[in-house]
Amino acid sequence: MQDSECISQETGKSTGLLKSAGLIVVVILLSKIAGFLRDVIVANYYGASIVSDAYFYAYQIPALAIVILGGMGGPFHSATVSVFSKIIKNFNAKPEQDVKRLFNTFETFSILIFGAIAAICFFFPKQVMNVIISQATPELSNLAAYHLKLMSPVIVVGALLGLYYGILVTYNRFLLPNIAPSMLSFGIILTLIFSKGDNTGFYLAIGTTIGALLQLLMQTPVVIKLGYTFKPVFDFFNNKNFNEILELLMPAFLSSTIGQIGIYVDIFFASGLQAGQWTAYGYANRIFQFPVGLMLSALLVPLFPLFSRLVAQKKFDEVRHYFNKGVGSLILAGTFMMIFIFISREDLISIALERGAFSHSATLMVSEVLFFISLSIIPYMFRDSITRLYYSFNDSKTPFYIAIGSIALKLIFNSLLVGPMGINGIALSTAIITLINGTILAFLIRKKISIGYRAFLRQILKILLCALIAFSVGFVLNFAIGKIVSLNFITKIIRVTIVFFVTMGVYVGFAHIFRVEYLEDLKEKLKAKFLKGKKC
Repeated sequence: MQDSECISQETGKSTGLLKSAGLIVVVILLSKIAGFLRDVIVANYYGASIVSDAYFYAYQIPALAIVILGGMGGPFHSATVSVFSKIIKNFNAKPEQDVKRLFNTFETFSILIFGAIAAICFFFPKQVMNVIISQATPELSNLAAYHLKLMSPVIVVGALLGLYYGILVTYNRFLLPNIAPSMLSFGIILTLIFSKGDNTGFYLAIGTTIGALLQLLMQTPVVIKLGYTFKPVFDFFNNKNFNEILELLMPAFLSSTIGQIGIYVDIFFASGLQAGQWTAYGYANRIFQFPVGLMLSALLVPLFPLFSRLVAQKKFDEVRHYFNKGVGSLILAGTFMMIFIFISREDLISIALERGAFSHSATLMVSEVLFFISLSIIPYMFRDSITRLYYSFNDSKTPFYIAIGSIALKLIFNSLLVGPMGINGIALSTAIITLINGTILAFLIRKKISIGYRAFLRQILKILLCALIAFSVGFVLNFAIGKIVSLNFITKIIRVTIVFFVTMGVYVGFAHIFRVEYLEDLKEKLKAKFLKGKKC
């Protein structure tokens, strides 16, 4: 009887986890749609110009705070959840005095540290931007400094968001902290709608600050309702729990900022290029992240805790099974997205962005960058998936050391490629380094677990063969339609739709012929779900 109760409880937890994961994926999708609408409006107002370049250069510093430090999985969020979940005794009651004191100590610390950084960016924006974009023209450098000054409050807001996010997740309030990031996009959209003839990017920068404040204000009432009100506390040295937060925070902070350092390396090389090229890179990267980020979230949210549980139970055969099935399914879907982007990227960008100040030449620029970035889809998915496997073995050092090595590689590849290829060189450099990182991680994981790469690679080769056939059909079809009809907004939508479904049909058809096992698994799951629904 006890065994059956335990099984029932475990099943209930798994179901709850999957439901939470599904809800998070839906919310992330809505947030990405809000981000897409923001990009459409920003492109309409500023195109790919010196103003948009200045904004995206300046935004990288506030982005470190609001997206990386304060976002999902960021160090402030992770450290808060880890410590507060241990010391809160009753989640249905108001927090005890020592818990509130810890909260106030952490919030005071965050305001002081990040307030000082924000002050530097506010009073010395030109000096800060000159370090980051040292090759920029005086006009671009001055404009970026102006934007940074306007967005400097976002640096403090980002740190507080990480703390609030962590508190809400600790109390199993998943929905609000995942909805709140869309406020940043809405702040920019609303501000730009009321702007008139802005040729400096003032409304774009000030809209970012307003959006970040809206994101914080959206979470604050719930945090207060839980019993956490702010009162300055300077107990930085005698609070044991705060010291534990710092011990968790520093390594996580370093790991989170490594990727951002890579972006600063890219900025250094891009700042001397033609106006609009860094904007083109930013738009291409966001188009890339839309499907890839969503697919990774859909898989890794439920799989990461599963990996951790199975590793703790030493069920390595099951770890290998779920890793191969999960990553294989990702690569099956991601490979189709890659070939579809290769074929239809120009139409997609034109449909989404080509209006107002965003010209056809900007579309072509973004299209070229997107081609090279999309080369990293498969290695990107594999790298992020296997990194979670390292974390399941409580090994964050190996991915961290490899990430550090990638900074040196960034410098080398950017030096070799940016000269002859411009911004496309940075995109190709990123794809190559992602492949190298994933390969090294795949090799070193063998010290912990045998993945069974031989069978895995056989399936991947089948997928690539299907992709090659589908790409050939889709490319010829796309070219033929372009020759038969005159292309405008409507006919581009029709061409994209036809190419999508025909290419997908060919891809899935040949995956079935070649017996790609990840497709068969997907069919079985859908069939079981359909039959279950009919029985109900």
